Amino acid sequence: MSKTPAGERLRRVLAMVPWVVANPGVAVDQIAERFGISETDVLDDLHVVWMVGLPPYTPDALVEVVVEDSRVWIHYADFFARPLRMTPGQGLALLASSDALLSLPGTDPAGPLSRALDKLAAALNIDVDESLQVSLGAAGTEHLEPLRAAIAAGTEVQIEYFSYGRDQVSSRRVAPWHLSSNGGAWYVEAWCHNANGERLFRLDRIAELATTGQVSEHPPRGPRGKEPGFQPMAGHDRIKLRLTKGASWVVDTYPCEQVERHDDESVTATLAVSSTPWLERLLLRLGPDAEVVPDGSFDGADNVAAAAARRILGRYRS
Repeated sequence: MSKTPAGERLRRVLAMVPWVVANPGVAVDQIAERFGISETDVLDDLHVVWMVGLPPYTPDALVEVVVEDSRVWIHYADFFARPLRMTPGQGLALLASSDALLSLPGTDPAGPLSRALDKLAAALNIDVDESLQVSLGAAGTEHLEPLRAAIAAGTEVQIEYFSYGRDQVSSRRVAPWHLSSNGGAWYVEAWCHNANGERLFRLDRIAELATTGQVSEHPPRGPRGKEPGFQPMAGHDRIKLRLTKGASWVVDTYPCEQVERHDDESVTATLAVSSTPWLERLLLRLGPDAEVVPDGSFDGADNVAAAAARRILGRYRS
């Protein structure tokens, strides 16, 4: 089995597939030579491609990979034969990310991937030779620069922070460790004195920041920070939701611990609940597309959405 990092392997597979499709019946040793990998790695990668598809993962929804007498054929699923409708923003994101694949070893600069990107760029009226400016979030230098300075000096800062999950603002003294960007937002990993532990803060939710000059007694524990995002813990409540097909995006957006897919394309998923305000917002957003499945893990879970809705209506009546 290949020891190549997952991200690098994914980029290799994405470059390999269109080339094999354009050269049906190509020999495994030719693929290995073109992409600079072993024949074993080629077969491992093709095994991954064989499992690519869409729910309900029936044969017509899976990419078909055929290997006979050390030769390879790849046939796209019926879904890929239908025109894909994208917004301009989705097209730009696809163009920006896919263009990097053309620099990978073995990619045909005049192959189907290159031609598809040229057509997409023409449809969007974009010059692919122009540089692309990417915004990493709304945090300005008023927060970034003081945090960078505090990290370099090993000192602490005082912040006024809005917790989205708890729906409240709190004053915190933190020792910043690492800055990172993810999903268009800036994050700082830090030691929080209020929580007496490591926490991750989004910079665009910091209302005020003041330097203290006090050297921290909690130095970083390693050169790499945590991945931005919610980390489920054993002490969190759990809720089980039955989601319609239109609400299945929840499974891709939030960490789910158990997912069961049904014949009607609905999904039953179990999620960790960081706080009641977060759950209220999620259930109100889902509306009739979500049904709470009672399983005893979260007392009153089936009444959370109704209570929140009544509270909101009460504000309008007053």
